[in-house]
Amino acid sequence: MKKIPDLSFWKLWNISFGFFGVQIAYALQSANISRIFSTLGADPHDLSYFWILPPLAGIIVQPIIGALSDRTWTRFGRRIPYLFIGALAAVAVMCLLPNAGSFGMTVGAAMIFGLISLMFLDTSINMAMQPFKMMVGDMVNEKQKGLAYSIQSFLCNAGSLAGYLFPFIFAAIGISNIAPKGVVPDSVIYSFYIGAIILILCVIYTSVKVKEYPPELYAEYHGINKEDKKEEKTNMLQLLVKAPKAFWTVGLVQFFCWAAFMFMWTYTNGTVAANVFDAPSTLSASGTTVIDTASVQYQNAGDWVGILFAVQAVGSMIWAAIIPQFKNLKMAYVVSLLLGGVGFISTLFIHDQYALFASFLLIGCAWAAMLALPFTLLTNALTGSHMGTYLGLFNGTICIPQIVAASLGGLILKMFTTEGSIPPEVNMLVLAGIFLIVGACCVGIIKEKK
Repeated sequence: MKKIPDLSFWKLWNISFGFFGVQIAYALQSANISRIFSTLGADPHDLSYFWILPPLAGIIVQPIIGALSDRTWTRFGRRIPYLFIGALAAVAVMCLLPNAGSFGMTVGAAMIFGLISLMFLDTSINMAMQPFKMMVGDMVNEKQKGLAYSIQSFLCNAGSLAGYLFPFIFAAIGISNIAPKGVVPDSVIYSFYIGAIILILCVIYTSVKVKEYPPELYAEYHGINKEDKKEEKTNMLQLLVKAPKAFWTVGLVQFFCWAAFMFMWTYTNGTVAANVFDAPSTLSASGTTVIDTASVQYQNAGDWVGILFAVQAVGSMIWAAIIPQFKNLKMAYVVSLLLGGVGFISTLFIHDQYALFASFLLIGCAWAAMLALPFTLLTNALTGSHMGTYLGLFNGTICIPQIVAASLGGLILKMFTTEGSIPPEVNMLVLAGIFLIVGACCVGIIKEKK
């Protein structure tokens, strides 16, 4: 078996550069979905249900993209055609989703339009995102994979930083941050437009700069012979049965981590609006007490959440540079998740908007580990013949916990809510912190060997 040669830093950079644009789109989605649907009229207890669609799309799309791209060979590559098509679709939907309340539809129709747009947006983002992880597995040797995924983590967080800051920046330069009831402010709409432009430019850059290995060379680098082609008839269930222990043990840690971050994306807006910006309450259509999403305080809180998520991205970039200093990857994983858990729990006691920076810097430590370490541990335990399919299946360890958290989030929040009071969404962030601590305890069972 031929050894995959070392790649220069800039070749590693080019493989992942398009991830910067994809992550801007993902950041805009994760930071603004609760805000958009709350503005359209969603009840806080129902917010988590809107978040079921994104991971549901991911768990269906990514294994399919992985399996198809494993069998695809074109003059443009095997992974790049999928990321390019996914990016084009994402650009189109990013121009539609924030306008859900601007087409004169009823509240119900606007919600349905928003849900359909969200489903297509996340499907296309997943389609564009997965090939970048696969290309690292395809083109980078074991020695450089840690560096390659660290570069991907850096670009991911840089893209997140940009996406999170856009609404705040647009509001600061005078673009309207408030709108009529049921309409998304222009500051958010323009953020999605700019994000769409950057996304397609970044993906074009990677598509032009990266040349994937041709089939014969790929087979030589990954030790695949002609008889291995018979394995292409193996279905996903059989591959799961044969999956290395690292697939399942890392997946257990993933469950608690991604459930925690689902709660963060869903409930940070309401937490900051109520606990920091003192947003006024009002009665919903169903007669329950909720935060007034048409208030200036709520929309300012929404912008500040973008700042906090940006701080998280900065913390993640800093911590991503520290992680390689750990001699033991599992120890780095444990420390990162514990710091993130402390960050989530601390939000219960903080009522100053700037003091929350400390909380989200710590949360960024967990995010840095989640982006880099699971894929390093997994790809080192995989052979090349079904790399894409396994990475697509591994995405289930990201999507399933989000689906579970989104399905149960509203019910859990109702348990915390007393009649006549605003739902205490901060309790969900505390629960997220507990989840990360449990995840840290599970790191010890990870099996790193092939």
